[in-house]
Amino acid sequence: MARRHAWGLVALRLCLGVFFLFEAISKIGWFTSSAILRSRFAEWVQQVGPASRAYLQIVCIPGVEFLARVVPAAEFATAIALILGGYTRLAAVLALLMVLNFHFASGVMFQYSYLTNGYGLPVLGGLIALALGGAGLPLSVKK
Repeated sequence: MARRHAWGLVALRLCLGVFFLFEAISKIGWFTSSAILRSRFAEWVQQVGPASRAYLQIVCIPGVEFLARVVPAAEFATAIALILGGYTRLAAVLALLMVLNFHFASGVMFQYSYLTNGYGLPVLGGLIALALGGAGLPLSVKK
């Protein structure tokens, strides 16, 4: 990999790491109460299409207690992995799956505005780039 490409991926890795860190911080309250996430699911189930509604009713709403704890923990773990450069590719793949889950459940990925939303394609594209080329980058604790 060309040196400048590697440094570009390092910048991407650090920016996404900080993004996930602040996403995790914004969800700290979920550890003590799943009511915030439960309320969000209740809103979404009223607004989304049939596929997302079924996913919410079958997977998300019954698992809200678990998800309220695992999502902020996973976002924090992703942030640490990306900021430090440890297991970057694995962290990017798992974060990609987590983000896609939220985008699908909220129904946002089926809206035109998804194409211009900063939480949409830029995050997905960045995670895909890191999943493909994030190994052996400079400033990584694990090369």
